[in-house]
Formats: sequence, C-alpha cells, structure tokens
Amino acid sequence: MPDIAVNKVTKSAIDRVDFNNIPFGRTFSDHMFICDYRDGKWQSPRIEPLARFPMHPANMTLHYGQAIFEGMKASRQHDGQIILFRPEEHAARFNRSAERMAMPTLPESLFLEAIETLVALEQDWIPGDEGSALYIRPFMIATDEFIGVRVSDTYRFMVIVGPTGPYYPKPVNLLVAQKFVRAVEGGIGEAKAAGNYAASLLPSRMAQEAGYDQILWTDAHDFKYVQEVGTMNLFFVIDGEVLTPATTGAILKGITRKSIMHLLRDKGYTVTERRISIDEIADAYQAGKLQEVFGAGTAAVVSNVASITYNDLRMELPPLEECEVAQLAKKTITDIRTGKAEDAYGWTREVKVPETATVG
Repeated sequence: MPDIAVNKVTKSAIDRVDFNNIPFGRTFSDHMFICDYRDGKWQSPRIEPLARFPMHPANMTLHYGQAIFEGMKASRQHDGQIILFRPEEHAARFNRSAERMAMPTLPESLFLEAIETLVALEQDWIPGDEGSALYIRPFMIATDEFIGVRVSDTYRFMVIVGPTGPYYPKPVNLLVAQKFVRAVEGGIGEAKAAGNYAASLLPSRMAQEAGYDQILWTDAHDFKYVQEVGTMNLFFVIDGEVLTPATTGAILKGITRKSIMHLLRDKGYTVTERRISIDEIADAYQAGKLQEVFGAGTAAVVSNVASITYNDLRMELPPLEECEVAQLAKKTITDIRTGKAEDAYGWTREVKVPETATVG
C-alpha cells in the first residue's frame, strides 16, 4: 500500500464553528480520507479537502445497499495526548461487516493509518471541554454503475470526522417491540450495515409519537427474547447479577458492551451472556429484583433506562443516582479515555501528531 497522499485546504473552516454549540452529526472538519478498491486491490489512499463527490444514478449502493460503517471517537487527555479507544476492535468489526455484506475486507493497518493520519491532521477540531471528542465515521460503499443484483466489483472506503460536545443522555422510556423487528438470526443484525438502521426508523418514530424515547427490540420469531435498545446493546442488573443478551446473530457485538463486561468482571461482578426473555424481566420487576437497566454504545457510553412498557405493565426503574453498576461502567471507561485513570487493559492507542499536521 503506497503512502497516504495529503492535499490540505488552503484555509481551515474551523473559525466558523461555535464550539460551545456543536449539534451532533452536523459539523465536519476540513478533510476526508478516501481509498478506492479496483482491480482486486485497495489503491490511491489519500486525504483531500472535504467535498461532495459525484455519483452515477446507477451506483449499486443506491439500489442494492452494499454499505457499512463504524462509529468511533478520538479524545484529548489531560496531558494533551490524543487517543483512540480500542481502534483495533473497530477494524476487526468493520471487516466482519464487510464479509457479511460480500464486500472486500480492509487491511487493519490501512484502517488504523487512515484514521490516525486524518485525526492528527484535524487535531484542532477536537473540542476542549471534558466529555467532548472528535467523532470518527469510517464507511465503505459499492461504486459499480450497474442495475443488476450482484456483488459490486469496485468500492470506496472513506473516513470523515467532526467535533461533538459532551453527551448527557436523560434516562429513556422504552416500549417493547411486539410487531416490528430490527434484525433476525441469519440476517445482517451483527453487521453495521446501513440497511439495519433504515429498518428501525418507522417503528422508532411510531414509538416516539406514542410518548416513548426508544424501542426495546425483541426476536423475530416469538417477540419474546430481548435484543437491543434503539441502537445500543442492553444490560440488566437482576438481584446483583449483570445480564446481557447473547450475540447469536441478530445483535451487534458492541465494543462498549465488550469493554463493560470485561471491566465489571474484573471488579467482581457476575456477568452473564444468555437469552433473556421479556417475561423474565417482568417477573424480576414484580418480585422487586430488577435493579438497573441500561444501554451501552459509543456515543453515550451508558444510557440509563427510566421505564419499560410491556403490554399493560410499565416497569419504573430506580433513578440514576441509585444505578451504581451503570455509573461505575460509565465512569471507568470515561476516566480511561480522558486519562484520569490508568489504562490497565491496553484499550487506548495514542495518535502521533507530527509538527506539520495542523492546517492554518
């Protein structure tokens, strides 16, 4: 793989950004990374000024949905170091998604180099407030121009980044899904494929119109076994035991989920992965044993659940200050990211910033 060519903007747009008011997902930095897959190999890795790019109306992604992505963050620690959280895990999951969608895998070294080079160049875009970060969106799309259901021969891998402020989610009210499904075993639920999220939009909107924040997804066969909450993995604390649904093909193998399981076990908690029925959750609630419910993901790290509505039963959960497992998980990961706590697990990766990386 040749070195990454870098074409910098002549003047940064950073002065036009209000870092005290950064809406998530709407503000992007000056540059983007691009690499194309042609003739059976990845080639022409480059960083260019952020710009729209032309697309033929017959682009196969538009018609047949070969599109995958990841979501990551770069954080600045108190000593000024810029770190990534478990980027190797993201690279591995990206390739698992690619394999499931019949797309070419990306060398892990290229995935990491692309992100580190771009983040180093855009270091000034990392907000200074604690809890803020540079959000990183690697993605891949098919680029063949052909109307026909087959695998594309060409692809484009890209990375875009943008600042995001501190994320303080309020505890959410959930509605148990009993009609729509997010994913099925044997489908693409384990892949971070664009179509997974498109399928969730209508039922999510319907739940919000009914007064709920998110959907608690259940399995496609019996609407019985819990899967995810919104776009996050799920955890339950029942009588001191931490439970999370087993990833049996329909549930994303979350990196935050994996990290929480590891650190909670390290701190002495019993953490169990298995199938969990919504009736089991309801029984635990009625027996006074359901202590906490929370989601886990990149954006919020942890998002507490305020209530779960299942048929006529509304399960009210304890307030945030009483949810010690969720608070412990969030604080531990946040402290590792910010450098307040030692990274005893080797989860962070420092981004080396050359002196010539910034843009005037």
